[in-house]
Amino acid sequence: MKKYICITCGTQYPASSHPPEACIICKEERQYVHPDGQQWTTLEKMQQSGNYSNHFVDEQKGMKSITTIPDFGIGQTAYLIEEQGFRLLWDCIAYLDDKTKNDINEAGGLDAIALSHPHYYTTQVEWAEAFNCPIYIHEDDKQWVQEYTDRIIFWSGESLEISEGLVLYRLGGHFDGGAVLHWTKQSDHQAVLLTGDIIQVVADRKWVSFMYSYPNLIPLPAEIVMNIAEKLKPLKFGELYNAFHREVTGQADLAVQRSAERYVAALEGRLIKD
Repeated sequence: MKKYICITCGTQYPASSHPPEACIICKEERQYVHPDGQQWTTLEKMQQSGNYSNHFVDEQKGMKSITTIPDFGIGQTAYLIEEQGFRLLWDCIAYLDDKTKNDINEAGGLDAIALSHPHYYTTQVEWAEAFNCPIYIHEDDKQWVQEYTDRIIFWSGESLEISEGLVLYRLGGHFDGGAVLHWTKQSDHQAVLLTGDIIQVVADRKWVSFMYSYPNLIPLPAEIVMNIAEKLKPLKFGELYNAFHREVTGQADLAVQRSAERYVAALEGRLIKD
């Protein structure tokens, strides 16, 4: 029995004698099946290959990024945040090995894992078991969990304080339960918003964008984008980090608002100049 991992998106499935017929996450229109067809691996196979390692970067005081090299699956970045002694992993990456476990444990371990949306669930159960901690997922995305564990806490409502200074907000959009993490940073009160790709930082780092599907370029309706912006209006944050090592630095809260306005203007044909 093996726990098979989809090579395209990194989602791990429960132990079985044969690979699943298809990856549920990739078959859905927000993701895609690789043109060469469905392909599978396992965490053990990845570890034994010697091809992969996790790279840690100190992004700022209290926050490290974790990225797998070379890219695997979607290629997202996870973030390890420490606030007043509480250590939270924001989003997951598929690859996990002994060195990663040792590095994290030597620094203080993990107290919790929180997920923005289903594309980054990956090997979340392996991570939670390795560090003996709970996983926080919004209940609106419960149907997308492929491997269940008692460690998963399905939270409800529009916000959840995991620990002082670390609050999850459900924005929806990309997925119904799409969540972001607001980190108030007690050390210097310069709040940070971590968004996965519920909100995506674009090439011009002064702007962000919003999509139903990024790989398939399916936009969100104007009403949903404005609702996301409205939910964030009460929050102050100077920086915003997405899942691909991009950030907006300086008045990121205002960047989200003006980006939402530009997005809606484009949908309504008001952005195009004669």
